[in-house]
Amino acid sequence: MIFASDLSLSVDQHSIAGVKPRNEDCIGVRIPDRETLQLKGAVAVIADGVSAAEAGKEASEACVTNFLSDYFCTPDSWSVKNAAQKVLQALNRWLYGQSLRTLNDDKGYVCTLSILVLKSTQAHIFHVGDSRIYLYRNGELEQVTTDHTARVDAERTYLARAMGFSPNLDIDYRVLEVQAGDLFLLSTDGLHDFVPHSQLRERLREAAQTPFQGLAADLLQTALQAGSDDNLSCQILRVDSLGLRDADSCCRELSRLPFPPPLEVGQSLDGYRVDRILHESARSQVYQVTDMETGERAVMKTPSLNFVDDPAYIERFTMEEWIARRVHNPHVAGLVPCKRARSCLYYLTEFVPGAPLSRWIRDNSRSDIHRVTRILEQIVKGVRALHRKETLHQDIKPDNLLIGNDDHVTLVDFGSCRIPGVEEMYLPIERERALGTASYSAPEYVLGAKATTRSELFSVAVIGYEMLTGHSPYGEAYEKAASPTALAKLKYTPAYHHNPMVPVWMDGALKKALQLDPRRRYDSFSEWLQDMTYPNSRLMPDSALPIVERNPLAFWRTLSGILLLTQLATLLWLLHLLR
Repeated sequence: MIFASDLSLSVDQHSIAGVKPRNEDCIGVRIPDRETLQLKGAVAVIADGVSAAEAGKEASEACVTNFLSDYFCTPDSWSVKNAAQKVLQALNRWLYGQSLRTLNDDKGYVCTLSILVLKSTQAHIFHVGDSRIYLYRNGELEQVTTDHTARVDAERTYLARAMGFSPNLDIDYRVLEVQAGDLFLLSTDGLHDFVPHSQLRERLREAAQTPFQGLAADLLQTALQAGSDDNLSCQILRVDSLGLRDADSCCRELSRLPFPPPLEVGQSLDGYRVDRILHESARSQVYQVTDMETGERAVMKTPSLNFVDDPAYIERFTMEEWIARRVHNPHVAGLVPCKRARSCLYYLTEFVPGAPLSRWIRDNSRSDIHRVTRILEQIVKGVRALHRKETLHQDIKPDNLLIGNDDHVTLVDFGSCRIPGVEEMYLPIERERALGTASYSAPEYVLGAKATTRSELFSVAVIGYEMLTGHSPYGEAYEKAASPTALAKLKYTPAYHHNPMVPVWMDGALKKALQLDPRRRYDSFSEWLQDMTYPNSRLMPDSALPIVERNPLAFWRTLSGILLLTQLATLLWLLHLLR
């Protein structure tokens, strides 16, 4: 992966109890190493324990220390919003649970919380309560958070939202574009309630261009002299440089390794012998190779020479290896580390014995429905392994699924994956938007709408339909439908029209997953698999539908049983006559 920015920050922070006997505020900053800084960003956290809650100090310390720890433990592929919100939801539930357990002791684990995450060229702000975050830029000071307070009268207010207040956390989130020279101030009410906005602006103006170590402590002393009767805390972060690289610099790094030439069976590259050519296209080549030192088999993917001067293509190709390294699941092809220095651009994944699912479909048309559901369960496990990393595959199709003789299924090829956490990172070249295969992609891809996990569900459901019937759910016209009008003319064909052994309730599950409007599909894969395995009465058609269409399997079993009884009765009658 290429890093196109190198964020540089200056930090100053201070926290004191003030006139109170103990300090219930808590502050923390973490600026990680360069790679983690690129992937996760730098984080500043400030929390103010609610004085009316006996465990306010414990709550603020838990929020700051645990967020700074847990946020950096989330997957690198997660977006800042997803990672932070998941950590905050867990922290909030823990605080609320602690309050419930100590209810009789009048100990409430409640605090305000404001978080600043600086990643690449963006500032991500999370906020609940009445602590604040300010942005100073070009001589102007702006409060970028909103106080969550409600006024009782002209002099009194109370906190309306905070961490630990309720099991369901309502936290503000916003994103700001960052410029070099920006200065962020995080503070608790012991400071900003006693130092006027204009005075804060003037003090920060001094820090915008000069070293400002000690300014945080000076601001707190100013608030104390103004009569602050609360704990006081503040943090100051200045963006010294974004360290943005230009396109030429990024292209040079992306082109550091040359493209390998097309390989033939028997040739070797870096100690890997080509045993078989698995796939060749205009975009890449895939080979089955053997490590000549160890005898281990692997799969090598190389870029196509057609894109040797395309930096966006190269960036996406290198991203495939990055994804494979981070996903560990028996139904996803894993990365094989290169044991020797690479002389050119390629990567290795584990060798999976088996054939593409497309071939299996051709050889097993109208397969047993129970076998199909077992295969679909494995596909879903592989896809959900990517989703847990907040990664969309975006090209789920039979050719990208390998099935072994034991029906074990493995998902391969990460060339079209979308990763929100990576998209947040600055890149001076336009990223390549690789799309999947039209016949298996959800309509939102064609219409330019945002793809979600429901889009992936559509693709898996198309595969399920094809495994059961050998046909496409909307026919050949689906591939050509490129507008809302064309899509509106499509008509779903029930699976049991192609394969009478498909129960109506199973077709109902397929039909719901294959809705052209993503809002009408299932919310989750698990719900869909449940309905694919067990009849859901809500998916049944009108009772007037003949039983042969409602449940063909039951119909033919019943009819066969009746015919068998009839034949036995006839046989007994003939034997009786012969006596």
